[in-house]
Parts: sequence; structure tokens; C-alpha cells
Amino acid sequence: MKKHTEQNLTAYCGLYCGDCIRYKSKLSDMARDIIIEFENTNFAEYAKVKKLSLTLMADYKTMIGVLNAVSQIKCETPCRLGGDGCGGSCTIIKCVKNRSLEGCWECHEFENCDRLDFLRPFHGDAPVKNLRKIRDLGIDSWAEHREKCYPWL
Repeated sequence: MKKHTEQNLTAYCGLYCGDCIRYKSKLSDMARDIIIEFENTNFAEYAKVKKLSLTLMADYKTMIGVLNAVSQIKCETPCRLGGDGCGGSCTIIKCVKNRSLEGCWECHEFENCDRLDFLRPFHGDAPVKNLRKIRDLGIDSWAEHREKCYPWL
């Protein structure tokens, strides 16, 4: 994984990519490697020869499905460097770029912006609090004072 600066890890919306599982975790690579190893050893054929139980084979198929899902959650490029905005088309990225802003913290309307509403169920008020800190402290020195946006922190 490439090292990125705090500025680049600061999402337009006030999230900090450096805290996100999609960005920093090795899980997606490990899940992909496990799937490849199962395929390389032809485990499904091994299971048939060994007459492994149908329950075990159903669990195996479920496990491979979970590993496939985990292998696809990786994010190597924060949104400020052209990434996908947390897994999909992001209206915040479009808004910031259309207004030629560095981030939502430069907008006078971010406190009441409905574009940030989709973040609230998972992140609460942390993104808005972070946007205030970025506005007040600057993008290069806010991160050490950030609100934790993720429940795993």
C-alpha cells in the first residue's frame, strides 16, 4: 500500500481514510489469497474424493462467498486522489469539484447540507465535527484532533 499524506487521506466529507478498514486493512488481499489457494489445491475435488459431508461443502461454499465479498472491499486510492468515494458514486465529490472547493469545510452550507445525511446513520455527527476542525485547524494539522468516525476505533 502506498503511503499517503494526511491531506490526501482527508476525504472531502470529513472522514479520514486512514481509519477506514477498506483503506488500511490487509483483509481483502488475504481473502483473495485464500480463495486462490483453495482453487490451486482443487479443494472441491478433494472434498468429493474424501466424501466430505454436504454440510461441510455448504459451509465451504458460504465461506468462499464471504471471502469473495471481503476481497472486493479494498480501497487503494482515497477520494482526494481519484478514488471511488467509499465504494460508489459520491455526490459529495461531485459537489466539491463542481464548486472548485478543496473540501466541504470550505462551503458555508456544510453544517446543514443534506448531502452529508447519508453518513449520519453510521458515523453520527463525527464528519461535521471533523469538517469544523479542518476549517479551523487546516487540512495538514486537523487529523490528530479528529473525531473517530468508525465503530472499530
